[in-house]
Amino acid sequence: MNGLLHILIGVIALQLLLTGGESTDADQSGALQSLASTPFGGILLWIVTIGLAMLGLWLIVDGILQGPARDSKKKLVVGIVKGLVYLALASTALSFALGGSSDSSGDTQSMTAQLMAAPAGIILVFLVGLVVLAVGGYFIHKGVTQGFRDDLSIPAGTAGTVITGLGVAGYVAKGVALLAVGGLFIAAAVTSDASGSTGLDGALRSLLALPFGVWILGLVGGGLIAYGVYCFARARYANLG
Repeated sequence: MNGLLHILIGVIALQLLLTGGESTDADQSGALQSLASTPFGGILLWIVTIGLAMLGLWLIVDGILQGPARDSKKKLVVGIVKGLVYLALASTALSFALGGSSDSSGDTQSMTAQLMAAPAGIILVFLVGLVVLAVGGYFIHKGVTQGFRDDLSIPAGTAGTVITGLGVAGYVAKGVALLAVGGLFIAAAVTSDASGSTGLDGALRSLLALPFGVWILGLVGGGLIAYGVYCFARARYANLG
């Protein structure tokens, strides 16, 4: 399910190139909206909702049961955080499955505004931006160093080469996208303007404004599609040892 969402987001990001930024939201909401518009979209949304919810719960339970026994409790925290993220995605998918809608950009702006209204809120938003930047850097590092290979039992031959290539491209692209998201949070904190924090959709659109932005967004969009395909390979060849 995670792979399907990344593929859809990557496709939407590439559509931004053809429309000059006028397209469906290039984030999970846009991806779910596109899925809903397909034949049997309602059924697919329920499948995605249930799949994301089950994955989220499994990650949390697995983290709690196995985390303390592992070499590092870092995996415990990572497992729980990932589980909560998937449950949040399941909640968004559920709203579409029930015939409603959701705007991730608007939700991000609202969350940022609420944080800014709290004591030391601007500092909190700035710290959120730094954390997202750190996560983006982690993804890029994991892609460049091929650290993701430790998560898989990669087969030999052409299949292994393709999976490795998808992982490198996917992790780097997702890292770049997260760097852009983190940059928007920091910009919102510096300018005290929550409207600038628009999540993944705004981050991908902001890439178009950069020098060679069309090429950068094209590579990121293609990389997100690669990451989506890699997610399917990861599910098939996950290292459970």
